[in-house]
Amino acid sequence: MVNRIQSVKGMNDMLPAVTADWQHVERVLQSIAQQYNYQEIRTPILEKTSLFVQSIGEQTDIVEKEMFAFEDAGGEHVCMRPENTAGVVRAGVQHGLFHNAQARLWYMGPMFRRERPQKGRYRQFYQFGMEAIGWPDATVDAELILIGERVWSTLGVEDVHLYLNTLGSDASRDAYRQALVNYLQQHMNDLDADSQRRLQKNPLRILDSKDESTQAILADGPKINDYLEQADAEHFAQLTSLLDVAGVSYTIDASLVRGLDYYTSTVFEWKTGSLGTQSAVCGGGRYDNLVEHHGGKPTPAIGFAVGMERLVELLQAEKKLNVPAVLDAYIISLDAQASASAQKLAEQCRDNNLMVALGHGQAKLKAQLKKADQSGADVAIIIGEEELSKGQGQIKYLRDQQDSQWLPLEEISGVLQAQCVRQERL
Repeated sequence: MVNRIQSVKGMNDMLPAVTADWQHVERVLQSIAQQYNYQEIRTPILEKTSLFVQSIGEQTDIVEKEMFAFEDAGGEHVCMRPENTAGVVRAGVQHGLFHNAQARLWYMGPMFRRERPQKGRYRQFYQFGMEAIGWPDATVDAELILIGERVWSTLGVEDVHLYLNTLGSDASRDAYRQALVNYLQQHMNDLDADSQRRLQKNPLRILDSKDESTQAILADGPKINDYLEQADAEHFAQLTSLLDVAGVSYTIDASLVRGLDYYTSTVFEWKTGSLGTQSAVCGGGRYDNLVEHHGGKPTPAIGFAVGMERLVELLQAEKKLNVPAVLDAYIISLDAQASASAQKLAEQCRDNNLMVALGHGQAKLKAQLKKADQSGADVAIIIGEEELSKGQGQIKYLRDQQDSQWLPLEEISGVLQAQCVRQERL
């Protein structure tokens, strides 16, 4: 007996029953990116491991525990990308996209992290991201956040709330880092093991700890807002002012740092209460040092990424994914002689940009009409011996009470195109 091979744990199949929902969300995201004049970039799934070690930080959970990294047959250390901002920056520097230029870029695709699989968190997962590279202004920070708000409003998402913070410049973070270390050293024995290890090498990562006792200690500790340089404070104040004018609701969260070392200045997340512990649906921030860190000139930048699985699950939880069927017609041939005419008519309909399914074979009419109804098509077109003798096809309306129509075969595609009323596809 042959063993059935199962998918790799945490790598999920996406079946036709859910791909229509995903395609709808993807079309909305792509359309919004185009509205804001962002251009698509596609980077390789496989990158050099050093790209992410240098970008994300050695003391992050991603690098320490979660990357699918290996040595290939040529002895090169490579990994499957755990996120895509580093890859976008690498590509931009490599191909000169940022040389005396600014860039608005978006991407969509799979990422890979070897985390414990659970609802909303998978080892292969998908992200949609946007990056604005070359602008230092708080107006661009506001633009990215307004794009996120437009995504939620367009899709009808209700249960999300924006959390906002600033990490300041290098000088601000250095002053805050020292104050945080001084404070946490007084509570060393009460910190979780990961936080004790990170205290000297990367103390800001402790702010991202999931340990409740560590978070209780941090609640009484120093806050980065008290250590901001004047320019950093002014940048953040301008951003909040712009969001206030735009009517965006937000909460300033002094503990929000994001989980990657490349973040500077503005950081933000949208969280939901509808997905249990996996509350973050979208997050991002500034990474003003990353381009220079990879060999480019000093270049300000900001971006965000949406977790596609979580967004789709949130829409499903809020019952906002009722994607209408897009099949216009289901063509039924009742005998072998009708098959050629049915095939020809199907191609004519497709020439007129109609979505058509052809019922192959010559099952009984009742069985084929049942399949036509199950397909979600607006109409069934029946071609049999009687229809062929008249050079016509019978149009049966499946979604309303209109009477059936008999029309010449050569006229059907044009009539259907004129009658077709369906939701515009983005």
